Amino acid sequence: MSRRFMAIISKEEKWYVAHCVELGVVSQGKTIEEAKANLQEAVELYLESFGSEDLPESTGEVVFYPLEVAAGG
Repeated sequence: MSRRFMAIISKEEKWYVAHCVELGVVSQGKTIEEAKANLQEAVELYLESFGSEDLPESTGEVVFYPLEVAAGG
């Protein structure tokens, strides 16, 4: 059975950090492709370890927006 989840990749210094939104699983790699592959493996291991019965399904919708907040005093 195949499941679909949403993932976000961001660059942090020398690493690409991949985060599975619904499961909270995180991995990294030196390239985007490596980060994606490492995240896929981490999610598969997570599902094997904890089961996949009551896991949330992806809504297929991710919203990014600029967030402006006051900083300082």
